Amino acid sequence: MKTMRMPIDGALKTSAAAAIVLTGLFAAPARADEAAAVPQNDLLNATLWMQRSVEYKATTLGIYNLAKGQLDAALTDKNWTAVPDKQGENFGDKPPAIVLDADETILDNSPYEASLVTRGTDFSPKEWTAYVKDKVTKAIPGAVEFLRYADSKGVKVFYVSNRTLEEKPATLENMKDLGFPMGGNVDTFLASGQQPDWKSPKENRVAFVAKDYRVIMMFGDNLGDFTDKYKGTYEERMKFFTDSAAHWGHDWFMLPDPEYGSWESNPFNNNYKLSPDERRKMKIEALQPWKPKG
Repeated sequence: MKTMRMPIDGALKTSAAAAIVLTGLFAAPARADEAAAVPQNDLLNATLWMQRSVEYKATTLGIYNLAKGQLDAALTDKNWTAVPDKQGENFGDKPPAIVLDADETILDNSPYEASLVTRGTDFSPKEWTAYVKDKVTKAIPGAVEFLRYADSKGVKVFYVSNRTLEEKPATLENMKDLGFPMGGNVDTFLASGQQPDWKSPKENRVAFVAKDYRVIMMFGDNLGDFTDKYKGTYEERMKFFTDSAAHWGHDWFMLPDPEYGSWESNPFNNNYKLSPDERRKMKIEALQPWKPKG
């Protein structure tokens, strides 16, 4: 194999030049620690798992298959509700509904996360909006099939998302193309900022649905999809988890999301003004490592 090299100043026929060429040709290969370093990125393994693993797909499909059985049970029980604190009187007479988050609950945005890894950059709201408008998002395995089943049973499907009003039209087109039930003449995609008090916290939007529907199930990938207390301390988050034990797998369903969420920002107190190294240091300090005995 011919090796291309930069030209050497002077005649290559001289012994000195020949020695230089031979030295370059027969030099030992660079050691691994001398090779160019690969930039480290906290998203790498998480995004690789979501895009390439059978384990991820089996997990989400299993969750939605479990939910199908729970849906059937909920439809036969007029007292069944996923949000008892938000249902008014005689809620059993209201039509049934499901409330779901969108991103990483029914929509797989790993291509965007992968672009952050491969380009070595961070999340940008402007870039995120451009990604949404490209309408390349795919469905989480199991989501479309489950929601079409729910729709066939007369269950209204509401999407409570923190995508913005600017992002809503492209999102609706993307979701329609993927086969998600879109609500007919009812606006079932409740975007952030759609009403003045609809900010990142979602409980008021869930309550909005519960005024006219019996909310039988909720789905999300982040604690914030189920409670506005998601920014509490680790102990407060754990208390909410424990106090809500009867909901998980019954009428609340959590999808796996190892890429981002309130779990990831909790160790550094949700302070994104800290540098990546400072945030990583605080996450490492939050770990509870095994320490060998003796």
